[in-house]
Amino acid sequence: MGEERWVSFFSEGARLIGNLFLPADLQPGEQRPGIVLCHGFTGVRQLTLPEYARRFAEAGFMALIFDYRGFGDSEGSKWRLLPLEQVDDIRNALTWLATQPEVDPHRLGLWGTSFGGAHVPYVAGIDTRVKAAVAQVGFDTGERFLLSVRSESERAELLRQLEEDRQLRAREGRGRLIDPFERALRNPQASGFIGKALQAYPHMRCLLSWQTWEKTLEYRPLDVVDKISPRALLLIAAEHDTICPPAGYQALYERASEPKKLITLPLSHYDIYVGHGFNESAKQAVEWFAAYL
Repeated sequence: MGEERWVSFFSEGARLIGNLFLPADLQPGEQRPGIVLCHGFTGVRQLTLPEYARRFAEAGFMALIFDYRGFGDSEGSKWRLLPLEQVDDIRNALTWLATQPEVDPHRLGLWGTSFGGAHVPYVAGIDTRVKAAVAQVGFDTGERFLLSVRSESERAELLRQLEEDRQLRAREGRGRLIDPFERALRNPQASGFIGKALQAYPHMRCLLSWQTWEKTLEYRPLDVVDKISPRALLLIAAEHDTICPPAGYQALYERASEPKKLITLPLSHYDIYVGHGFNESAKQAVEWFAAYL
């Protein structure tokens, strides 16, 4: 087993906390490719990311996991979750990783899951330092993420409440808060995984502003995914995903240029983190990074 270091770096003035995983066979003075891992919606770095980071380190890569601003152990406005601010956190993580003496700054990779599986194609599309990207069970647009899983009446109600909160923030300077887990715990595909995660990591529990939904609706990785080429993009979808429907990755794949690959596993959203789903998704990611980093 290689070394694991507790690390910190800054993103827009806030200190972010992370862990850096090093390969066991790393020699003094040697440089290896580095991979930044990007978590999902409201995720904390202790949940699922260490397992993937260890697999990457075992395969010879330097791997960094971290908490976004406002979540986990990181500084920043508590529970403020805006997609483009998390994008900045990821890019600052890339900058920090590239400065480490054991990392080859010209061989940087990006891996992300769920909400992070949307951040990866977005960041890779705008930041040419990313030479290889792997995204799993994410989405192409915030509209698909928020609206496709809702009925017509639920969509109308969501949009109504968004407008109401937008006006409230403009009038009074502060809007309302939402419990993001309330709906998730009613979803049969999510409830088991989320329930166990909240028991193991109670600091995951949070309240989000309606601004999170507003900015997520405007978020469109689809618009920049074609700019990744000639750098490499691997997308791993889950066939039975009701959280991030696989049609989103199909749209990203069709818009992207070579080198690209789309794999669809016969799983649901959270199955990818355990057992065969974890082993297969980690294996595919390792092979992609080995080929393109």
